[in-house]
Amino acid sequence: MYRYSDFDEAFVRARVAQFRDQVARRLSGALTEDEFKPLRLMNGLYLQLHAYMLRVAIPYGTLSARQMRQLALIAERWDKGYGHFTTRQNVQFNWPRLQDVPDILDALADVGMHAIQTSGNCIRNVTADHFAGAAADEIADPRPVAELIRQWSTDHPEFSFLPRKFKIAVTGSPNDRAVTRAHDIGLRMLRDGSGAAGFEVSVGGGLGRTPMLGQVIRPFLPEADLLPYLEAVLQTYNAAGRRDNKYKARIKITVFEHGLAAFRDEVETRFAEIRPEFRGADRALLAEIRAAFAPPAFARLPVGGFEAARARDGAFRAWCATNLAPHREGDHAIVTISLKAHGATPGDATAAQMRVMADLAERYAYDELRVSHEQNIVLPHVPKAHLPAVFDALAAAGLGTANIGLISDIIACPGMDYCALATARSIPVAQAIAQRFAALDLEHAIGPMKIKISGCINACGHHHVGHIGILGLEKAGVESYQITLGGDATELAAIGERAGPGFAHDEIVPAIERLVRAYLALRAGPDETFLAAFRRLGPAPFRAALYPEEARRDAA
Repeated sequence: MYRYSDFDEAFVRARVAQFRDQVARRLSGALTEDEFKPLRLMNGLYLQLHAYMLRVAIPYGTLSARQMRQLALIAERWDKGYGHFTTRQNVQFNWPRLQDVPDILDALADVGMHAIQTSGNCIRNVTADHFAGAAADEIADPRPVAELIRQWSTDHPEFSFLPRKFKIAVTGSPNDRAVTRAHDIGLRMLRDGSGAAGFEVSVGGGLGRTPMLGQVIRPFLPEADLLPYLEAVLQTYNAAGRRDNKYKARIKITVFEHGLAAFRDEVETRFAEIRPEFRGADRALLAEIRAAFAPPAFARLPVGGFEAARARDGAFRAWCATNLAPHREGDHAIVTISLKAHGATPGDATAAQMRVMADLAERYAYDELRVSHEQNIVLPHVPKAHLPAVFDALAAAGLGTANIGLISDIIACPGMDYCALATARSIPVAQAIAQRFAALDLEHAIGPMKIKISGCINACGHHHVGHIGILGLEKAGVESYQITLGGDATELAAIGERAGPGFAHDEIVPAIERLVRAYLALRAGPDETFLAAFRRLGPAPFRAALYPEEARRDAA
């Protein structure tokens, strides 16, 4: 994995020193909160509902054991003993004291981490497929490209004050695990007829109050043209994007208002102008970065012990069925560690759990971890021979839940428990749904199910692309939860359809149970997923399950 250079180290240390001075001036009263706000946001510090929140960048979700241990130390020393892993593959600390934040940033710098550009109207943390470099279905590892974009975009003088925040995602697999179509720019790696590497480029994706899927602006962009083309897109948006209304400032609105064809013409014109300025330094840098992402020296260990353990141990067998994914090396597996124990807060991990995951990565997984956009942690390379030991250690730490991809593997934003923008609670709804279906013992019978919950229209919980999406709103002082159906975050991306009126807080879990029971009764067989059944049958039978009294009136 990539290690910071001397330049990176000096840059981050200088930034910490600068922010330490800014914090001191805020604490002394020399800076007002209004004056301090843009400075703290440039360093990932938010003012939430009850306290400050620090968002730490984890570029393309990749961590070493040393870095994970440092996050555990920060959680214990300066927070409340836990961290929250997010859909941007970052980690958030919800309770730091302002006077401690410079010390936290120094501690992050000690292990090559920072909080730069995790907020503000700039290019945010670049995200990638959490199985990158390991997946059996991968064309190429996308992380070197993500690192190239990180280096190009960090403190880019032209793009530090865009009309609005800007998010880029890249995947190296035809199976999109990075939700690229929901990003301002999405990059899907491809190979042309001659085998040359390139990208399908989409622009104008984004969720929030006006959800839109990205549109393909270039079906195939040669890899050598990547940075000049990104620069052309950003320059076009920076010039044309709305600054009079923050709700219309995202690139999705710019593309919509101008039309894709007109926006593409502007991008291509600008690209032709600036392409000659890129004389090869970017390609040379990418080659250097790729060397840092060489795969580990995979151990060749017999798998007989793994097969025997799976045959005799039902709990281990269930975990293998849900939490393992195929690795490109047949004697290895990709392990997803669930941060969704039934009744737990989705995405939270205690300092003790972080240390367990760090120890496992160091001992059994070539010293590498990933944060997934689904708020779980991944060990991308684990010899199958080590899987029984890994599972035993996870189970002992409360991390052995066998539910990846199932109904309790819920994405949820912090909601009104933490966020100043939220209008409803998300975490208690996620907890209640997980506990209800665990008690009913239906989780594995239901099969693959993506529930995503947001506590306001900003859609940080990605509810628009959930098979079942839940949006919490405030209506007349009361929490109300709308349900959307049929969303999809994969390469077949779709925005879910609103089912109907919202449900009160005490009605939402029974409504989800009715919906799921209807699916179990309607599906063509145990292999037909909820999403496949919805696409086959349409929304009508599911709406009837959600609103039975209305269905009875219509039938009368």
